Amino acid sequence: MKKLKEVYIILVTLCLYLLHLPFAVAKSASKIIWLHAPFTGKVPGIHTDIYTGNLNMASVYDSLHLDLAGLNRKAFEYAKKGFLKLKEQGRIINDSILSIIDFSQPSRNKRLYVLDLKNHKILFNTFVAHGKNSGTEWANSFSNSPRSNKSSLGFYITQTPYEGKKGYSLKLEGLEAGINDNAYQRAIVMHGASYVSLSFINAQGFIGRSEGCPAIPVDEAEPIIDQIKDGSCLFIYSPDSFYLHRSDILN
Repeated sequence: MKKLKEVYIILVTLCLYLLHLPFAVAKSASKIIWLHAPFTGKVPGIHTDIYTGNLNMASVYDSLHLDLAGLNRKAFEYAKKGFLKLKEQGRIINDSILSIIDFSQPSRNKRLYVLDLKNHKILFNTFVAHGKNSGTEWANSFSNSPRSNKSSLGFYITQTPYEGKKGYSLKLEGLEAGINDNAYQRAIVMHGASYVSLSFINAQGFIGRSEGCPAIPVDEAEPIIDQIKDGSCLFIYSPDSFYLHRSDILN
């Protein structure tokens, strides 16, 4: 009787083992497949290409609804193209931030966009001035020449901020020869200005103009400058055929 009981226990144990064996094999196989399957770099819900280390820039414009914020899609596409090229060349130190000034819009619009690419956020969207000789309400004439009082298009790398005669300001390095590389010589910097305000828009229909600097509202100057300083990319756009065909960065 005792032996029969022992045989019964052995048979039950063996049956239970056989029943669970397929599940154990499947679980082990899934682990092997997971460990050895090639990684595509695509993770649902994440906007970063982990495999290559490059930002998935294609999703930024639509996910942030930049069209509703007024940003010209072509301005973003050109900015994206130049940004990725400069990043590949090692020119950009802070690749989390991309700033775009869209001069295809009138100055009464909020045409400066500071984008957090890695966290998919619009950090700032505000007014920005163009040079007084670039146009009145619209910027449509550009120059790299000293004392032209015109804006310069193209790609810049932000430098260090400083306190100057125009208050807290940010130095800009123009990267495009013959287009904006005289920025330092011309003292083209980002700074706050009282004429970049709603009161000016309400009085005359457009904001005041600078001597070529991308001037911004006084109350936003410090937080914007502190956000984009020290090696981020700034792109100033216009549908200007001369610039678009001449830019080495875009072509």
